Amino acid sequence: MFADVIIDIQHEKLDKIFQYRVPKALEKELEPGMEVLVPFGKGNRQIKGYVTGLSETCDYDLSKVKEIVEISRTGVEIEAKLIALAAWMKENYGGTMIQALKTVLPIKQKENARVKKRLRLLLDKGTGEKQLHYYLEKHQKARARLMAALLDDPVLEYELVTRKLNITAAVIRALEEQRVLAVESEQVYRNPVKAAKEQEKDIVYTEEQTQVIDCFRKDYAAGERKTYLIHGVTGSGKTEVYMEMIRTVVDMGKQAVVLIPEIALTYQTVMRFYRRFGDGVSIMNSRLSAGERYDQMMRARAGKVDVMIGPRSALFTPFPDLGLIVIDEEHEPTYKSEQTPRYHVRETAIKRALLEGAGVVLGSATPSMEAMYRARRGEYTLFEMKNRSRMQDLADVYTVDLREELKSGNRSILSRKLAELMRERLDKKEQIMLFLNRRGYSGFISCRECGHVIKCPHCSVSLSVHRDGRMRCHYCGYSMPRVTACPECGSPHIGEFRAGTQQIEDIVKTEFPQARVLRMDMDTTRQKDAHEKILSAFANEEADVLVGTQMIVKGHDFPNVTLVGILAADMSLYTADYRSGERTFQLLTQAAGRAGRGERHGEVVIQTYSPEHYAIVTAAAQDYEAFYEEEIRYRELMGYPPAENLLAIFVSCEDEALLEKGCHYLKEYILRARGQTGAEVIGPASPGIDKIKDVYRRVLYVKAENYGALVGIKDRIEKYIEINSGFDKMRIQFDFNPM
Repeated sequence: MFADVIIDIQHEKLDKIFQYRVPKALEKELEPGMEVLVPFGKGNRQIKGYVTGLSETCDYDLSKVKEIVEISRTGVEIEAKLIALAAWMKENYGGTMIQALKTVLPIKQKENARVKKRLRLLLDKGTGEKQLHYYLEKHQKARARLMAALLDDPVLEYELVTRKLNITAAVIRALEEQRVLAVESEQVYRNPVKAAKEQEKDIVYTEEQTQVIDCFRKDYAAGERKTYLIHGVTGSGKTEVYMEMIRTVVDMGKQAVVLIPEIALTYQTVMRFYRRFGDGVSIMNSRLSAGERYDQMMRARAGKVDVMIGPRSALFTPFPDLGLIVIDEEHEPTYKSEQTPRYHVRETAIKRALLEGAGVVLGSATPSMEAMYRARRGEYTLFEMKNRSRMQDLADVYTVDLREELKSGNRSILSRKLAELMRERLDKKEQIMLFLNRRGYSGFISCRECGHVIKCPHCSVSLSVHRDGRMRCHYCGYSMPRVTACPECGSPHIGEFRAGTQQIEDIVKTEFPQARVLRMDMDTTRQKDAHEKILSAFANEEADVLVGTQMIVKGHDFPNVTLVGILAADMSLYTADYRSGERTFQLLTQAAGRAGRGERHGEVVIQTYSPEHYAIVTAAAQDYEAFYEEEIRYRELMGYPPAENLLAIFVSCEDEALLEKGCHYLKEYILRARGQTGAEVIGPASPGIDKIKDVYRRVLYVKAENYGALVGIKDRIEKYIEINSGFDKMRIQFDFNPM
């Protein structure tokens, strides 16, 4: 028997399958997906590899085929289906097979299992008492102490015995050898879900919810595994629908994955699922310890988990019988990987579901252009939920023109309308959320005389001022003391564009001294469980105002929040990105949806310098249809996704001249390689920030109607790079339909 093995070396030229002979001793044990040790190269050094398949025949000279040394006992076995998924990801998103495998294998090393030990008395009561008498006679005090404890309770925790009774391991071993007691061990899995199960409330479903649930059940019972898009307004009860769908799947003995865009959402989501599914719920995210992550993988593999909740990486949970994948807030850009392979969760989930016979549910109040485009073409089944679950009205939205505020002499970041409504809410003991999509104490430092902006010397971005008096780069971490004079012209009139979350927190505390204020951004959530602590405190009404970046506007449900202030709606509107209108609409609509989710009516204030822009007008009206129609016309006109497909080729190098030369040759090759595809080549251009950590960056874009044509061009580029040593000092990455 022979095994196909991919070698764990990060090198493009080794990104191929090698065949190894399987020793007789391993034939019955070896399976696709296992990690193995194999001899490699002239020196036959032992390295790790992954078995991708088994066969009876060999494609190479048998005299040169080496033998597998052993199965790696430290590796976590993986499924053949996940290997197939990795191969698909490599093909469709670029990168090496090893990179794809490492993506679908989040836990590579075995962690020390947590073991719980007990001592069990093997003697009957009469014999035990005789034994106790014997130990007392022989003045064996420790043995007598342990024997007396076991007569009181025949099963004792090992830890209790060693710590409380002060019994050594040698004494326990001696009694074990005498067959007085037995030491029992069982593996205890670390469960990161810490919750007391609450009584689940009876839910009365709306007509819209019932229709979606019934349709899904009917399809599932008939063996139809579809992709569904649930377009439901904020507060329409999408989560309840997901849970009923999952209940259907779990009752059939299958498992479900629930993907959420941010770790910050884990706390609330898990609590809701825990009330429904109890200990069958687990979580997977980067904030867990290696041991906790390993244990969750093992629990999932053993079928002891019904529902796994987490961000992107939870998609690769090794369930034995996956039945459903739910992607909540599917429009979020965090579902696109920033590491090679740059996969998108939506497409990858649909592929995994196809391989494993599972269904896929996409849900959002503001579906991505791609999802709605495909739903309207009939590729997905579309459900619309236009009413809130408790039939509450959507919040009233006020748009404030900041240009008029400035004209009237108001220089505060808080408009007069917002400040007035905040006063009202604080008097009524209701809660407020203030959203600003920027962290740090301020924006950038600029000279008011010559216009010079203080930039990072290693990256092409401005430095931000933080409260400790230092200026920091949010890309590479470079910091320097705050300047008091312009380094360009010497003017003392140098100051900051003040619009950071820290500063908003300070302004609120100054203007409303009675208000209890919490801040939630990247800086306040670095520690483990920080998200949960902040959100739990706000949910328990320990604070009146929550100031934060976009992590506060996604999926949270706080019934006492009746006012949401969006402080600078334009921040995401004028970025150099064809998706800027879509992003702005989604952020504003999601933020507006946080208000008035309980019994009290909600209000929203959108502060903007562009009140006439269609993304802001439609977001204020909560009108997705109007936005979609406007945006899709723009995408079709310009040939942007989803109307056409786009391949971004990112090239980086420390040598700027070499980079320019490499991009020139690369473009020339693409123009030849595109053939009859009709693909359009744009660039090379700056990717927005053309230098990070002293590494220069360029991007080439290739546009084509057909996705497969772009994959073919990517394949030819990979071969071209491999045979041309001039590209060795450059890093080249592919990104399909970049976010």
